[in-house]
Amino acid sequence: MTVVPTVRPAEETLLRRPPSTVADRRMRSGRGRRLALRVAAIGALLLLWQLAAVLTQNPTFIPAPNAVWDRLIETSTTHDGARGYSGHYLIEHLGVSLRRILIGSVVGVVAGLVVGVVMGTVGWVRVVTEPVVTFVRALPPLAYFSLFVIWFGIDETPKLWLLSIAALPPVAVATASAVYGAPSALVEAVRALGAGRWEVIRDVVLPNALPEIFTGVRLAVGIAYSSVVAAETINGVPGIGGMVRDAQRYSQTDTVVLGLLAIGLSGLLIDALLRGAENRLIPWRGRG
Repeated sequence: MTVVPTVRPAEETLLRRPPSTVADRRMRSGRGRRLALRVAAIGALLLLWQLAAVLTQNPTFIPAPNAVWDRLIETSTTHDGARGYSGHYLIEHLGVSLRRILIGSVVGVVAGLVVGVVMGTVGWVRVVTEPVVTFVRALPPLAYFSLFVIWFGIDETPKLWLLSIAALPPVAVATASAVYGAPSALVEAVRALGAGRWEVIRDVVLPNALPEIFTGVRLAVGIAYSSVVAAETINGVPGIGGMVRDAQRYSQTDTVVLGLLAIGLSGLLIDALLRGAENRLIPWRGRG
């Protein structure tokens, strides 16, 4: 007697569907669940925030979400003849800070790449520069910002120097470690084919080091972003850090919270852009 397996209609449809379609549906379903969880988490945080504001009844200590929203409207428009906050709209404060972060991060990342490649390929340079890079990485930004102010004054120069120096060590350390750890067998094979030192670095070492370099870049941008408030403590208006600093002096907690939210949300956006670039440039990362 032959047993004929029965297939229910839903199972038959699933079996006939191309594997890629099934995988796409599962991926979309997973993204939907993650989005729902994030929205629920944001809603829960807002609810807890509102509850804390109601219980404390002290807007100087914990401003309510609607107070921060009102401050957002005020700093983004002209009201009572005043333009935004200290004569600049919120988006202008944020734009100036982002420009400073961009310039400082680019300078720090490029310098960190050069230093890291040299450290990873030249032994005596690594011995000499590694303690210096570690020393600079251990210093808090405000420690050398005061020195930059003495040297360069209170305009843009000390701020950009601060952000550049803050962004350099993570990239230098990550690049040096990745370059130094390049597969020796692959390097020797390319050299056996007649490649010179620069060709080996360009075609073998750097592509192999890209994942670690991108990790260093993301860390560097994050450190530069967190350092912008310190950089804008002196003559920082316009600038989101300067706005927060001025609001703190006058106990304007709602403005301080608004500035922190602007910094955090724009930081999330920048990190998402970096992760997107990383996924495009090194799609093999994280795959076995």
